[in-house]
Amino acid sequence: MSKFVKTLALALVALPLALPALAADYTRGTVQKVDTKAGKLTIRHEELANLDMPAMTMVFVVADPAMLETAKEGQAIEFVAERIRGKLTVVEMK
Repeated sequence: MSKFVKTLALALVALPLALPALAADYTRGTVQKVDTKAGKLTIRHEELANLDMPAMTMVFVVADPAMLETAKEGQAIEFVAERIRGKLTVVEMK
């Protein structure tokens, strides 16, 4: 079997294992406060399954400061949060 075929076969076997890690689970929430100076958003959100957290209101750091420019208090959002270096961080927002 050629090296290319072996590599292709391995990639096809590994693909189903990798796809769940690539899929971002968006959570619905409402922006309660935008703190541009601290680089944080306060969000009232639904359950964060990936972080094993129930629905609540909490403060998140943002991965990209540009998110703070588009976020408005009272705005309904969908977002992805992850724990990065021990801090709950919004990594995607729409």
